[in-house]
This record gives sequence, structure tokens and C-alpha cells, in this order.
Amino acid sequence: MASVLRMTLIAMSLCVACGAGAGGQARRPEPPAPARVESPKKMTAPTHPAVTENHFGVEVTDSFRWLEDFDDPAVRTWIDDQDRQARALLDALPERAGLVQRLGELLYVDQRGLPISRTLPDGRVRYFWTLKPANQEKAIYYVQDGKQNEMRVLLDPNQLSDDGSLSVGGIFPSRDGRLLAYLEKPNNADNSNIVIMEVDTGRILQSDRIDNVRHTAPSWAPGGLGFYYTWTPSDPAIPPEERVAHAQVRYHSMGSDPATDAIIRPATGDASKLVGAGISHDGKYLIAYERTGWVRADVFIRFMGDVDQRWHTLVSGKEALYGVEPYGDALYVLTNEGAPNFRVFKVDPKNMARDAWVEIVPEDPTSVIEDLNVVGGHLVLGRLQNAYSKVEVRRLDGTLLHQLETPGIGLASTLFGEPDQDEAYFSFASLTHPTEIYETSVAKGGRTLVYRVAVPVTTEDFEAKQVHYTSKDGTRVSMFIVHKKGLKLDGKNPTRLYGYGGFSISMYPGFSASLFPWLEMGGVFAMPNLRGGGEYGEDWHRAGMLENKQNVFDDFIAAAEYLIAEGYTSSKHLAIAGGSNGGLLVGAAMTQRPDLFGAVICSVPVLDMLRYHKVGLGKVWIPEYGDPDDPEHFRFLYAYSPYHRVRAGTRYPALLVFGADTDDRVDPMHARKFAAAVAAASTRPEPKALLRIERNAGHTGADLRREAIARVADEYAFLWHVLTAADP
Repeated sequence: MASVLRMTLIAMSLCVACGAGAGGQARRPEPPAPARVESPKKMTAPTHPAVTENHFGVEVTDSFRWLEDFDDPAVRTWIDDQDRQARALLDALPERAGLVQRLGELLYVDQRGLPISRTLPDGRVRYFWTLKPANQEKAIYYVQDGKQNEMRVLLDPNQLSDDGSLSVGGIFPSRDGRLLAYLEKPNNADNSNIVIMEVDTGRILQSDRIDNVRHTAPSWAPGGLGFYYTWTPSDPAIPPEERVAHAQVRYHSMGSDPATDAIIRPATGDASKLVGAGISHDGKYLIAYERTGWVRADVFIRFMGDVDQRWHTLVSGKEALYGVEPYGDALYVLTNEGAPNFRVFKVDPKNMARDAWVEIVPEDPTSVIEDLNVVGGHLVLGRLQNAYSKVEVRRLDGTLLHQLETPGIGLASTLFGEPDQDEAYFSFASLTHPTEIYETSVAKGGRTLVYRVAVPVTTEDFEAKQVHYTSKDGTRVSMFIVHKKGLKLDGKNPTRLYGYGGFSISMYPGFSASLFPWLEMGGVFAMPNLRGGGEYGEDWHRAGMLENKQNVFDDFIAAAEYLIAEGYTSSKHLAIAGGSNGGLLVGAAMTQRPDLFGAVICSVPVLDMLRYHKVGLGKVWIPEYGDPDDPEHFRFLYAYSPYHRVRAGTRYPALLVFGADTDDRVDPMHARKFAAAVAAASTRPEPKALLRIERNAGHTGADLRREAIARVADEYAFLWHVLTAADP
């Protein structure tokens, strides 16, 4: 349950995975001749009047307000025109064809995920595996009854739609392994449908289908009799940005009409609050959460054996996060209350008064507890220490049993297994170590290799390191850097600096196959652990949110200055990249220091900080960013809002903006308005700003390998072309 809390918070954030990172052939090509690529036409727009508004005595002009209306035919035409121009230029770049080929070699490989295990009524263990065959676009879900039996296909998303626009956003087997709930996602958007399947027969139970849910993890009652889920209305009379305020926790009884599902927790009426619930493994406890942003969680418990079925408050009204893992006759609570790096309490359900909680794992000032699970009758804690993973197995009294043995220092998953089964699985990877899956004994430790992804790259030719640098206010910040061994620090290496910095999301040193074309070409990849993230606890997060958001941008700018000072690169050869909240990051960096960068990749971004809360899921992020309708918050939001910081007559870096046409998390109006504003203001030669739109795609893309390859190839070809071109 504690891990479900964290994963739901991540899903509702702006996070886009740090998947792309690279660019080309085995050796650095000669700089391309600019004459070979035609510049796009100037990004022009039909004449529309600017909108000027008074915000707390400040006159603010919005020149591209008209681009917010996606239903306006003129806006549709403008989008199509910009996308067509961008793709024409990108397709003509001399590096692109080689990148597509190399990325295909790296990404069209067999891949496997960690198994979900369930114990059948007859005692057999059923495993649910996720595999992405080398010849398929999407991952396929398999089921295996016992290790001795072959896996069989359970669900193949590649067959759900002719054009690949229908995706699966996660599977949720019932506790007895007989039924499967999965999220069907049109265009890989956040808006989903819950579909139920009989595992033995593969039959879809159409009467139990529930349409139009968002960010929910169906939680099965014992025996597969029904499940709890979060329902969000799709009524067009309710503006999308207000629908979270109407979300309810409901219970669906199998075979009943979903329209009659019982309301377990009513709507809060607050669009900045998220609601959800999950039932314990043994069915004794139903845990409900009301979360305010990424800083507070109120927790309520229903004892399922009680006749009155009333809710009991575990904690409410405190500015802290709480995740609850029920097991046996105790509740294990992971919290940052009074402990920015988190600690663990054991709570007696018969006496849940706060002063009766018993601390069993105190806060460690040198590492952050990110995750708490019960597997094999033990507590499993996932930690980050100096931004690297470590996993601990502890007894139920909190004493340390052993630390998970991993092949090195990098990113280790938590243990995947059942609360009462000793068998468990985990994965490990690092920046230069491809993903491996291991089986282990929870009680005894050790590991047995189950799977290793075969990536056609000689990782020994590259080196990764962690460095520390000083930010503007003297804060020490860590950063990972990857490049070819023997790299010459002559200040001429094309470098891609990637960042995020928000929502307590950590940037992990994991493996990304798509990074290696960039490295093979001679490029450098750098990823700092900026304030606003979760790498160093809640204090680190809060130092980069609300009125402290400028710290994030300062950390990122300082990372760029470090790379230049150490000879890795120079401003001319340095690009910055980020997506979602990371798009805000790079937008702020380029508008504050346009002289520092040669190119910018800005993906599915948030950029208009005065209107972000009026569209999409914006109101959910008010606790993280601030409320533009509050005069004090307006002051710091307007001070850095990238869209409002664009100044005419400025030579901005070459800008490539990636948008998604059906992004229902971050409204694509941010990408449109910013690209148009930069194109109109910048004095650099064409291309000033390109806007490329991915079709049938949600916030995290189209869930197709071919689209990921095309997107990464476009990015790297663009960066290489700009960063290595002769000065105009």
C-alpha cells in the first residue's frame, strides 16, 4: 500500500520518463553542411488581437491566447502547418537516417518486466509476465502456471487496434489469480477504461467494463468478488480541469451494473486533492487516501469485519505524507512527518492514536526511504543513498535482516512478491549496465539471474561518473555524466543536459538503450539531481517548489556552467532537454540564460504559469507550483513563467518543441504558445523554433517503438546539426 501511494503520486505528477538520451554512428561525423537542409518557413500565424489583463496591478499581455482553442479550425490548420514544416526539416537532416537504423537495432530487442505472482486456490503459483518481443511494437502480457509450465499469451495490446492507438496502462490480477483487471487507454492518454478478463479462458466480461477512469489502480476484494477504484466523471458539462474535484472511490461488485456501484468515499469538491483506496492482502483493512499535492496525505481506515463499516481517521490535517502497509495485526506506516528522509512506524489498529505509534525504523540522515512493502513476511524498504538505490529486508520489528545483494551501484527495484511467500524478484540496472532480473529468497537473500536484456552495444566502451557542483546559493548538487572512455575535455563535445526537478520525482542512474547512439557519436550526456526532486528527501523537494522554484533553475544553470568550466563542452555545443515539468525547467533556463545554450529540446511542457491551472490537470499541481490567483503566488510565478519571459530582439537557442495531440495531462496549448512566442521574438537564423506533434499520443507518447525511435532520431539529428554546425 505504501508503494501504491508513491506510484499514484508519480502518475498524477508531470513526470515523463528519462528515456531518450542519445544520437548516431560509431564515430563522430563531420559537421553537416547547413546548405543541405532547407530552413522552414517563418512560423507565422493569422492575425489575432492580443489579450491584456490586469493581475494584481500588473498589466500582462498574452499575444497568443488564441492558440489555446484547439477546437478553432484556424488553430488546427496552424498546428498542422507547423508540424509539417518541422518534420520536413527534421527528415532532411543528414544524420537522421543513420540514427533511425541504429535506434532500431537498440530498441527492437526482447525485453521483459518483473513478474506479478498470485497463489491459486489449489496452491499453485501463477505468474503474470510482461514481455516485449523484438518484432512487436507493444509489450505483451503472459501468464505462467508454475515455473515448470510454458508461458501463454494472456493479452496482446498489438492486436487491440489496427493503428496501434489503443494501449494497456497496467494489469491488476485478483488475489486468487483467476481474474484480471487492466486499463485500456485510447491514444495512450490518461483517460482509461477498466476491462475485466477471466484468466483461464481469456473471456472479456463486458458487463463489468467501466469507462472513463483516470489514475486508478483497481484493488481486488478477496475471492475476486469485486474491486475498489477511483471514478472520475466524464460529463462534458464539468470542465476537465474541475473533474478531479468530483472524483469518488467506488466499489464494483462483479456481475453488477457499474452505474449502481457503491460510493465508498464521496467527492472532496477540491480539484487540488486526489482520492484513492486499496484493500489489504487479507481483506481485513480498506485504506483510503486524500492527497493534497505532493506534500500531504490524509489517511482513513475501514475495518472490514466491523458491522458498521465506518471510517476511522488514522491521520488528517498534517503537512506530511503517509503510506500504510497493513500486515497481520499491525499497520506499518511510512511517513516524512518530522523526518524529511522518512521513517517507519508500527501501529496497533486497536489503538491508532498518534501518541501510540511505535517508531521501528528511524530516519537515516544519509539516505531516503522511498518505498515500503511487505514481502515474504518481512518489511522491504527501498532507499536512495546519494541518488543510488539500495534495498533492505527487515524483520517486522524493524531490525535489519540483510541488504539486497546487487551486481553494482545503480538502480535496483523493490522486491516483487507476495506478503506470505518467500520467493521474490527484483531488477537492477545502471547507466552502463543493461537491465537484469533476479530471483531471491526474502529471508535468506542471495540472487539467481532470471533474465538479462541483450542490447547490441559494448557498454565497456563507456564510462559513467557522479560529480558534485555548487549552485548559485552555495548548495551542493550531484550530477551523473556518461561518455566514451578517453573523452578529450577540449570544450567541443556536443552535450545533452537533461533535467526534471519537481514533484519529489528522483532522477535515477538507470539504463536507457536509446542513450547510446548519442554516446557513440562522441556526445556527452549529463543528468543532475536538482532540488525539487526526491533524491535527498522532503527538504530537497520543498527547496524546489512554490516560492523556491527558482532554485531548480539555478541548479540547472549551474550544472551547465560546471560542464563548460570542466571542459566537457561550451555554450555553442551544449543543449538542454526536459519533458513535462522538465519542459518548464528548460523553458525557464533558456529564457533566463539564452546565451548559455546552443539548443533546447522542450517536450510536452508546462510554460504559461499564469494559466496552467485553467486547463488539463493543472489544479492538481497548485500545491507544487502555487496558485496564480493568489497575489503572493502570482508574484513568483510571473517572475519565472517562461512564456511571459520571452523578449523580442533576443537571440534564443535553436528550439525544438515536442507536443502530443491527445495529451490530457498537460494541455498542448503550452507548447503551441511558447513555440509561437519564441519564433516571433528570436533573432537567431532559422530554425528559430520548431513544433513537432506526435499523433494519437498522450502525455507519455504513443506507446509504439517506431514512434519512440522517430522522436529520438529527430531530437538527436536536430541537436547534432545545430551543435556542430559552423557559426552563421
